[in-house]
Amino acid sequence: MGRAITVFGLAGILSASTVAAAASQDSTRATIPEKRAAQMPSHAVKGIVTSVGPSSMVIVRSRRRPGELTFVLNSDTGREGTITVGSTVSVRYRPEGSTLVATAVSAHAETCAAHKP
Repeated sequence: MGRAITVFGLAGILSASTVAAAASQDSTRATIPEKRAAQMPSHAVKGIVTSVGPSSMVIVRSRRRPGELTFVLNSDTGREGTITVGSTVSVRYRPEGSTLVATAVSAHAETCAAHKP
């Protein structure tokens, strides 16, 4: 009888620790994608720069949906190439309320002048 109580007691301890470990792993798995989703940009666009400053940039989309887009640039914005007025850029961004925050801006070697016949 004493041995059966010991076996059931150990089984209870092992199952409780397994459940606790599984719960902690599930909570870790749930928080990692949320953090990545918050950091990852959700949109991308290509256009021609009409104005650029230290904290903002305006581009004009020329393809499917013509129009102007204004992006907020900050210290976390990755920048590749020389971003100047008239250069063609690809922008990865995420909306934050009514503003568009650029997470990465990449200038292309060709400009709009290079595409003219």
